[in-house]
Amino acid sequence: MRVKRVLIPLFKDEVAPRFDLAAEALMAEVSPEGGFTTEDFLLPHPSADGLCDLVLRKDIDVVICGGIEEEYYHYLRWKRVEVLDNVAGKALAALERFSAGSLKAGDILFSQEDGHAG
Repeated sequence: MRVKRVLIPLFKDEVAPRFDLAAEALMAEVSPEGGFTTEDFLLPHPSADGLCDLVLRKDIDVVICGGIEEEYYHYLRWKRVEVLDNVAGKALAALERFSAGSLKAGDILFSQEDGHAG
């Protein structure tokens, strides 16, 4: 197995609720053993096209995001990028769960201590 490159659109330190409104992203390289390194990216302005371009330029394997328009979802899938959408929670928690092999589309990772649980 090889290292996987993961991109998470950010809103502060959380997975951005909308792919097209994220102006920051966290890129990670996840080793087959589960460890990872991260790097932050700033976009000039929020843009789904800009994020898709970043995904392709950085040879990303997996995008972990909140909501994503169907057009962009299918575009990334067509480009053979795995998309785990409708994920909500802290970006590092999502990345840790992904590196452990247990993150799925639709996972909500907030706890009551995060102040998001209802």
